[in-house]
Amino acid sequence: MNKILIADDHPVVRAGLKELLSGAFGKIAFAEAKTAQEALEMASKEEWSLAILDVSMPGRSGIDILSDLKRVQPKLPVLVLSMHPEEQFARRALKAGASAYMTKETVPEELVKAVRKVLAGGRYVSASLAEKLASDLRQEPDRAPHEILSDREFQILQMIASGKTVTNIAEELALSVKTVSTYRARMLEKTGMQNNAELIRYAIENHLVG
Repeated sequence: MNKILIADDHPVVRAGLKELLSGAFGKIAFAEAKTAQEALEMASKEEWSLAILDVSMPGRSGIDILSDLKRVQPKLPVLVLSMHPEEQFARRALKAGASAYMTKETVPEELVKAVRKVLAGGRYVSASLAEKLASDLRQEPDRAPHEILSDREFQILQMIASGKTVTNIAEELALSVKTVSTYRARMLEKTGMQNNAELIRYAIENHLVG
């Protein structure tokens, strides 16, 4: 019997996924996590057939724990299911070891198709994401400024662009204000930008924030 771990901070999303997958696959054992850290702890205690992981959760993000998940369970397939568009996190998720990246706008039939393929040991990307990844490969090595940021730097860029202050970000990520300020300074240095206004404008122009 397949065992699926669902990590999402919204109870309605977790319930909807359980109903959808139970209807498509029959008997499945589910477990739920409300935070990325909870998911990591559950993955370290027992084996799972699949983990479905949200990106934006309280504390550490789903992307943030992907490498840790793969370390404690190297063979664990991970499907990242996020409200964020593919251009924001898909490439990072796949690079970090995810087997699939889907948005919450995905039609149920495609999500079931993705889960089926991942459970069978494959990887799944949508047609639009496959086209984007192919385009990105053709454009290398001319990488966009945000592509050279670390996952944490990219996350903080998005939070700045959504109007959050350094203090807000520090509280939400359980980091010190000094640490967040250091990440911000690294972002400015790597991208060649001067201030938050430029970061915000860049994020909006490149559709990096919803």
